Order: sequence, then structure tokens, then C-alpha cells
Amino acid sequence: MVKLVMVRHGESIANALNQYTGWNNVGLTQEGIVQAHVAAKKLQGFYFDHVHTSVLQRAIITAYIIQDDLNLNYVPITKSWRLNERHYGALRGQNKDATRREFGVEQVHLWRRSFYSVPPELSKPDPNVGPYKYYESSIMPVAESLYEAYQRIIPYYVDHVAPELLDNKNQLIVAHGSTIRALIKYIEGISDKDIDGIEVANGKPLIYEFDKNFNIISSNRTEK
Repeated sequence: MVKLVMVRHGESIANALNQYTGWNNVGLTQEGIVQAHVAAKKLQGFYFDHVHTSVLQRAIITAYIIQDDLNLNYVPITKSWRLNERHYGALRGQNKDATRREFGVEQVHLWRRSFYSVPPELSKPDPNVGPYKYYESSIMPVAESLYEAYQRIIPYYVDHVAPELLDNKNQLIVAHGSTIRALIKYIEGISDKDIDGIEVANGKPLIYEFDKNFNIISSNRTEK
């Protein structure tokens, strides 16, 4: 039996301000740091062979805290833009309540939760925000639906995470709400429609245990 653990980063500064974050590179609040330590406490006794995270600060710092607290700093960590939060386009940095007033509650819900709805796009990629400067122009989005983010996230999982799980090596992914929603959809086979009801809390470890045939034996995702 092998385990996959996924953790959404601790509360970020943008989370606290109720802003769309996407690829903006923001740090953790003090509460977010506490949440990362609490996540590590819940994982006491758990050993993982590899850590995977995005190239965004809030996820990286959360991953580092968990590794520190579990004394697993020596475990290799891979940072990939493919595990970034989905890109919120022109909504990036805006207050969520303000956009509900401007565009309506239903429209904002679609942008945030539906699988195919694309938020308002930037007029062109912004090379001066967050980690953009490390990317080739061909992979710099102007906005993403969850479906479009799924197209970059799942190949990473299939190529880099699943093979290690199949080799009986426990894996830890520390990433973002939309990243983990996409992975949950793939792992559990959730429909395009039903994925809009899935929420991922900051700092709560989601633990999947698989048998040798890669069937899910147990999961704590639906636990309160």
C-alpha cells in the first residue's frame, strides 16, 4: 500500500484580503504559517519519498514548513509551473465581493467553480508579475478555466507522481485550490459537472491510500 498526500498552501495574503490570486506571487499570512505547521502535525509519522509543488511562494513555503517539522528536509522537492494555481486573468488581484457586485453572483460562481468557464482574459501576458520571467512566452496564459489548468496539471501527475506511487513510494503534493481540485477530479473520476461542488481548505492534508493495482483503498477527503 502506498499513500499520496495533497495539501493546499496555508492562508495567503491574498486569501486574507479576499482577492483572486492565480499566478500572482504572494506570501503567507501568520495564520497561513500556523496552518502549515498544523498540517505537518497531522502528518506526524508519515514518510514521503518526494515532494512536488508549484513555483509560487505560498506553496513553496508551506512545503518547506512541512518538511522542516517532519525532519524530512533531505527528501527531494520538485517545483513545477504545471502545479501552479489556475490563472485568473483580468480578475487577478481584484476583490471577490467587488466582482460579485460588478458581474453578478452567478457569473462569478461560474468563473470560480465550473470546469469550463474562463474568467476575463488579460489583453496580453504580463511578463512582470510573479514567476512569469522564468517562463517561455508560449506557456504564459492570459486566463485559464479549470479545464485548461487540468490539461497542464494531469500530465505532470501522470509523468512524475503516478510512476513513483506505482513504485511504492509515498508522495506529497503541496499546491493550490484549483490544482488539487483538478487532481481530485482525475484520481476519483469526478464528472465535469460535479467538480464545481468540491472545495479544498487551506492546510488540510488530503490522504489517499492505494493498493498495488492503484485502486483507492481509503481517503479522508470527505471527512469534516
